[in-house]
Amino acid sequence: MENMKSRITSLGVVPVVAIEEAKDSLALGEALIAGGLPCAEITFRTAAAEESIQTLSRAFPEMLIGAGTVLTIDQAKRAVDGGAQFLVTPGFDEAVVTWSMAQEVPIFPGVATPTEINMALRHGLKTLKFFPAEALGGVKILKAIAAPYGEVRFIPTGGINPQNLPDYLKLPAVVACGGSWLVKKTMIANNEFNTITKLVREAVQLVQQSRSE
Repeated sequence: MENMKSRITSLGVVPVVAIEEAKDSLALGEALIAGGLPCAEITFRTAAAEESIQTLSRAFPEMLIGAGTVLTIDQAKRAVDGGAQFLVTPGFDEAVVTWSMAQEVPIFPGVATPTEINMALRHGLKTLKFFPAEALGGVKILKAIAAPYGEVRFIPTGGINPQNLPDYLKLPAVVACGGSWLVKKTMIANNEFNTITKLVREAVQLVQQSRSE
């Protein structure tokens, strides 16, 4: 888990992707790598998630591939069997967390309140997804919630964009942010992979600038 946390921290941004057609995953992987973010959280919001994870894992072994929006143990199993190296859930699901930890698969469950953070801590988890970040109150509320939990680190996701990304990354409790703005369904559908690469490069620059200040 600590190794995975370190890898995600080094990236600063995790592209969150909902892909409709698995055939597009190869071009997506190339675009992300070209932009400097060899990573993707493929969400189980579409039927193509499992096959896309398999395709990316086989074609780009250097990439860090995770599965997001994991709601059930069955999805978790399918994701891991397909090559997912980490799991992300929108909320804290004890069954999925327990299964993942038993399989020694890194998992970042979603939390929105101190109560859920306490639940995660009882399971030994100290790196958590904060979701939906902007809808909950953004940087201000995350800073307040994080204050009592000195050892806990967060991956805020939901409403993150180039304008507020630096503000999140400047929080000591934030290791990285989930970024759905980097890869939109319309970009994939319209073969705008050069746009994805451009957005990824800009995000990488923002991460570097934020961490150098």
